[in-house]
Amino acid sequence: MSGTVPPQPPTSAAGVSRWQDLSGLGERLAYPILLVLGVTDSAAYSLIGPILPTLRQATGSTDTTMSLLAAAFPLAMLTGFAVAGRLAHARRTGAAMLVGLCCLLVGSLTFVITTALPIMFAARAVMGVGSGCLWIAITFRTLQYWPGQEYLCMSRIYAAYSVGALVGPGLATLGGVRLPFATYATVVLLCLPLVVALPTAKASNVTRDLTMIRTRGFWTAAIAIMFAITAIGTLDGVLPLHFATRLTQSQIGLAYIATAVLIAVASAVAGNTRPGAALTLGGIGVVGGIALAGASTTVPVWLCALALIGLGAGAAQTGATGILLYAVPTERIVTAMVVWSQMGILGYLIAPAVGGPLAAWLGFQWLGLLPLGAGIVLVASTIISHPHRTPRRER
Repeated sequence: MSGTVPPQPPTSAAGVSRWQDLSGLGERLAYPILLVLGVTDSAAYSLIGPILPTLRQATGSTDTTMSLLAAAFPLAMLTGFAVAGRLAHARRTGAAMLVGLCCLLVGSLTFVITTALPIMFAARAVMGVGSGCLWIAITFRTLQYWPGQEYLCMSRIYAAYSVGALVGPGLATLGGVRLPFATYATVVLLCLPLVVALPTAKASNVTRDLTMIRTRGFWTAAIAIMFAITAIGTLDGVLPLHFATRLTQSQIGLAYIATAVLIAVASAVAGNTRPGAALTLGGIGVVGGIALAGASTTVPVWLCALALIGLGAGAAQTGATGILLYAVPTERIVTAMVVWSQMGILGYLIAPAVGGPLAAWLGFQWLGLLPLGAGIVLVASTIISHPHRTPRRER
């Protein structure tokens, strides 16, 4: 990793002055580079959605099989989280980023060269491992660079991930399977030198602490992120198969681009509100939007539903992040962040793994039961342990 490590600032307001303390070109570009990496990582999620109907037709598969293909990505991410968590604890987040990008590159290129469905499952899983590594690494670099500003900075990271949710469908509008994945592989390749340009993070006392995952505040945050990401999983892994009855791959991609813009805006705006309020408003949008999308068969109503889902998902995931940062001190967050991220991806996994068969058996009009069930679990956990009862760490 290039760049020099500046001396520890003499002031106790280290979190506030961290950005000013960074020096040199690489240091000044740290935030933009992390945002670009976030966009690239998120595009790996959202790329598959508009392509699923084309893959279904090309392989002669069922809706359930395509939903399971989408689920292979988040399932493999759990492994990526564990790998990156160990590297982050050893202060090797740069290595985790490189591993993540290489996995994304290999997986996306595999989609370019094969038409065999079993190999596609394996390729999607490899991409999931890479995405898990990249997310943990980006998160910990953000926490290390700007302690004391975690909620605001992470809300912007989420906004970058929301922009990536725009890029993925944009690539899908190129048509087919090979060209979108080949273009994405090129983007990943261009990101490799950016990782090398990142400055080394200052030495920090961020460490693992198992006791943090035993607190009620943490589990409220964990269930909150699972609920929020369930919306993204439904958007990527289930609803495209419903929308394909009236929309082409390119049209679905364009609709998802507009949705991603709303997710990005909601993620950034929510960083200026209380986490509980952001989560509540986001939850209403998620449940209402998915229920409306599944119950309707008309394009105008689908567009309204996508707007609700976009605004709701963006606010909910930022709110869940804020609850976590209120509940767990940053210097003891390694284990909590890994488990919290795993809970979020569990929501992304549940959406296609449960939502796909649910839609196949009962019809898409019942798809709203999925976020409603997750929302009931979230409300119950919030009643048991209100997030604001957890005292905030002194900065």
